[in-house]
Amino acid sequence: MIVLDSLAQFKLVYRNGRKWNRCVEAIENIENIQEGVMHSIGDSLVYMVQNCVTPTNGMFTGNRRYFDVHYYLEGSEQVEVAEKAQLTTEVAYQDETDRETLVGSGEVIVLSKGQIAIFENDKAYRFLGENPVRKVVLKVTIEDGYFLNK
Repeated sequence: MIVLDSLAQFKLVYRNGRKWNRCVEAIENIENIQEGVMHSIGDSLVYMVQNCVTPTNGMFTGNRRYFDVHYYLEGSEQVEVAEKAQLTTEVAYQDETDRETLVGSGEVIVLSKGQIAIFENDKAYRFLGENPVRKVVLKVTIEDGYFLNK
């Protein structure tokens, strides 16, 4: 997992690439969208604003085709992150949901207001806390640009 301390740092580090520029576009558009509803920009990114305690079932979640990016607007929460190779598969990867469920243990990290977390595809994560947070949740394709058939 990559953790950046601010949106300004994200803009500096990820200034190249259409998908990363679309992340900034989405974050800067949150005042114009309804919370809890998925929105999209092109075919490479979907996003929504969550204002709740992040749901968890005690299992780790892993993705393959999309990066999860979380930008924290208010509050803080704990997330446990582990290499997928160090975990045991509980539910095999499903292409329709781009998810696999795993069990085990990892490193606990606290994420808070202003930070951006990028959940890489070689790792899995689970949320631990019971603290309410307000954050932008983005799902960004691993593809560099548009899909080839578009």
